[in-house]
Amino acid sequence: MMKEYYTSLIVILYHRTKHIFVITLTDRSSINTILHSFHDSVVSGYLLEDGRVGRVKTCSWWPNWRKYVAEYFQTCDRFQKGNRATGKKFGMMIQIQEQKSPWEIVHMDWVTALPPG
Repeated sequence: MMKEYYTSLIVILYHRTKHIFVITLTDRSSINTILHSFHDSVVSGYLLEDGRVGRVKTCSWWPNWRKYVAEYFQTCDRFQKGNRATGKKFGMMIQIQEQKSPWEIVHMDWVTALPPG
């Protein structure tokens, strides 16, 4: 016997995963409405990207949704300004001088806070 993973109530198609039902979206206007309510709305709060992806995941699904959500967040001006790298710019490392005898010169480069990627 084959399990039914989809249920249609009126016009909305729900997808069942484990113990929850998720709305399956197909049109761009519905997808943009969901993303607006979880990202741009005042009452949604401004979480990190992982938190918003988790919220979208709990209520809706569409093909390639992770990619679409990431693109939507990357186009947000407020997201770009709030998530930029801050701090000191990275410079060049100190060049080690050539030694004449063993253990004459010992240098260490302290590597901290490497740039992302």
